[in-house]
Amino acid sequence: MSFIQENFLLQTPYAEELYHGYAKNMPIIDYHNHLTPELLANDGHYNNMARAWLDGDHYKWRAMRALGIDEKYITGNASDQDKFLKWAEAVPYLVRNPLYHWTHLELQRFFGITDLLSKDNALEIYQATSAKLQEKTCSALGMLQQMNVEVVCTTDDPIDDLRFHQKSRKAGHHPKMLPAFRPDKAYAIENLTAYKSYLEQLSDASGITISSYSDVLEALKNRIDYFHENGCRLADHGLEQLYFFEEGTYDIEAIFKKMDSGQRLETGEIHYYKFQTLVFLCREYQSLGWAQQFHLGPLRNVNQSMLDKLGPDTGFDSIGDKEQAYPLGKFLNLLESTDQLAKTILYNLNPSQNEVFATMAGNFNRGGIKGKIQYGSGWWYLDQLDGMEKQINTLSNLGVLSTFIGMLTDSRSLLSFPRHEYFRRLLCNILGNDIQKGLLPADLPHLGSIVQDICYNNAKDYFNFDTI
Repeated sequence: MSFIQENFLLQTPYAEELYHGYAKNMPIIDYHNHLTPELLANDGHYNNMARAWLDGDHYKWRAMRALGIDEKYITGNASDQDKFLKWAEAVPYLVRNPLYHWTHLELQRFFGITDLLSKDNALEIYQATSAKLQEKTCSALGMLQQMNVEVVCTTDDPIDDLRFHQKSRKAGHHPKMLPAFRPDKAYAIENLTAYKSYLEQLSDASGITISSYSDVLEALKNRIDYFHENGCRLADHGLEQLYFFEEGTYDIEAIFKKMDSGQRLETGEIHYYKFQTLVFLCREYQSLGWAQQFHLGPLRNVNQSMLDKLGPDTGFDSIGDKEQAYPLGKFLNLLESTDQLAKTILYNLNPSQNEVFATMAGNFNRGGIKGKIQYGSGWWYLDQLDGMEKQINTLSNLGVLSTFIGMLTDSRSLLSFPRHEYFRRLLCNILGNDIQKGLLPADLPHLGSIVQDICYNNAKDYFNFDTI
């Protein structure tokens, strides 16, 4: 039995025509994800469906824990097959969770399986999908080509050597794989031991001896230039919030020396260090014509006992409630005041701040670049139907929807790419419902062209990856 039919999520004839006639066949530019460059460069295959579906997927892990499934079958030492079987047992009980839709959409799009996953057919589906994953159409590149993906931008630390991006480029792979600069560890000074270790790696990667804060900036500039030479055109930052200080609030070199000598830093010193480093980085991005992304709002590693057992990034992060508006506005204004504000994409995790972020983006748009400051798509806990609809409605009400650069996967799994289809169906349904209600004219060619812009054309123009 399949409930994902041709007109899934499309509630009006107008929505159906917008999706099938305009959105469905547009290429995909996935400008932010956490795919493994090595897997793409080598056009590798997942060993089995558990590896493809469950490794690193915090959404699934959290759902399985909520259903009382033992950690052995989540991040533990159970076999891949047993982990999959436990996941299959969970799926029928996930109704109204986005995982229920995503699971069946992915099974259908990549494997042609229309049955609802359950414990009764789990082994059969595990064996069938695992075998299919070894075929050429389900190699890393094969799956992306099935989804009509044109560009993928991975998420890469400044110390990465980018050898897999170089290998992919030399091989002329399609889709094009480009790096994105993610320097979070370069200003994570709150953990002195880890930060000092990271600076040693940054020194090795850049060839610059780091004995002062100015050396840190020189090393980062070296890596930015290296990334640029290797096709990077955007950066990304994950933070609880941005920080703002008046220049000279602290002595930045003195903070570095305290860190270097192992002295405990004050909270203000930590935040000032992040602020100064980010301002430097953002100015560098603008000078090279990059875009910058800010993912703001998570409260990470809330469960200390599980952090101690499993480490970070294992599904124990939450929506935070930090102040965002004032420091974000002051930070962007500082860059704008010297004409050094790059193209910027703002993502919020707390839905109560939708309007804050949408109106903040509008403060810094200017002539010459359509949609220069973007209110980014629904992210993390908000990339589901309700969250995406609220983001689209907020952008529509307080900004200009037609300039939106659209969806991204933000995923570690190649199987997540049908999320673009999910977003496109939702977008077309929203517009179709507006036509049905008389809120928009039934000018389908015009609205269809806007849909195509949001799905693909706007991102293509915004990033200009064709020149790389």
